Amino acid sequence: MTAKELFFKTMCFNWLRLGLGMVTILISLILLALCLGLGWLFGSEGMGVMFLVWLGGTGAIRLALMHYCGYMIKAGHVAILARAVNEGAVPANQVQEARQMVTERFLNANVYFAVDKLVDGAVRELQRYVEKAGNFLNAVPGVEWLVKGVNFFLSIALGYIDECCLGYTFIRKEQNAFKSAADGVVIYYKNWKVLLKDAAWTALTVIGLTLGVTLVVFVVFGGLFKVFGWSHYIAFFLALFVALAVKFAFIDSWILVKMMTTYMQTVPQTTIPFDLYGELSNYSNKFRELYQRGIQEMNPTPQPGAAGAGGEQTSPSDPASGA
Repeated sequence: MTAKELFFKTMCFNWLRLGLGMVTILISLILLALCLGLGWLFGSEGMGVMFLVWLGGTGAIRLALMHYCGYMIKAGHVAILARAVNEGAVPANQVQEARQMVTERFLNANVYFAVDKLVDGAVRELQRYVEKAGNFLNAVPGVEWLVKGVNFFLSIALGYIDECCLGYTFIRKEQNAFKSAADGVVIYYKNWKVLLKDAAWTALTVIGLTLGVTLVVFVVFGGLFKVFGWSHYIAFFLALFVALAVKFAFIDSWILVKMMTTYMQTVPQTTIPFDLYGELSNYSNKFRELYQRGIQEMNPTPQPGAAGAGGEQTSPSDPASGA
């Protein structure tokens, strides 16, 4: 199943994302009306103060909704994408199935947030290690800006790699979530060149789409507010919120689907040595914590050498293996 097919077949999650964005905007508008009403009572100075209060309140509301509801929608989307790529089919009732998969895998939102935070930190620490190994290129005249440009695109792409690693936990249900997520990070490390090459081009496309959507939204809202003689400041922030909602709903979903498809296709071909876990633990504190928590849940009684020695080759595509 191609990324394009998956994108359209899982469109229900895009609409959920858009709905969440619109709810955020609606709450922001209600808060704006309240703040402007209170500010009007205290004159021009009051208006300025309440406008700042509105900006802070809107930011807090957006952060709270996106951090919890947005993450849960994304987790469900990731679960369905992982299953679809792995099994070649999308379930009929995707939202209900996604809710069940996330609940069974992580028990509650706190576990999901904990795993996601560790995976994200591990991926970024390992990427910094990889970048240090290539810093010798900076000595070449004119290459420094090229390296910075590549790293900029990679920083965007890395925001989606952790979701791919979490997606792996849904196809390795026989292990605890922490161990499966650690396996997912190792798979990323073994295939980082392929994944980030694809991600960099996808990120470039996303940047172009984001700029295009933002421009269109700003022109539309700017024109409407000018016709009715309304505040240009409100038009600016409202257009910004709408553009972010559209990006969150469709553009972010596209790069997630694209990355998940590429990542899951590398899994069956990836064979990793068991001692790589110990090696990556030396490179990344977050990975060490993620891996050790997974081992602790598998073996509640600490075992000597559980942090990972040995050289047996294991394959993540084999459910009976330990990787």
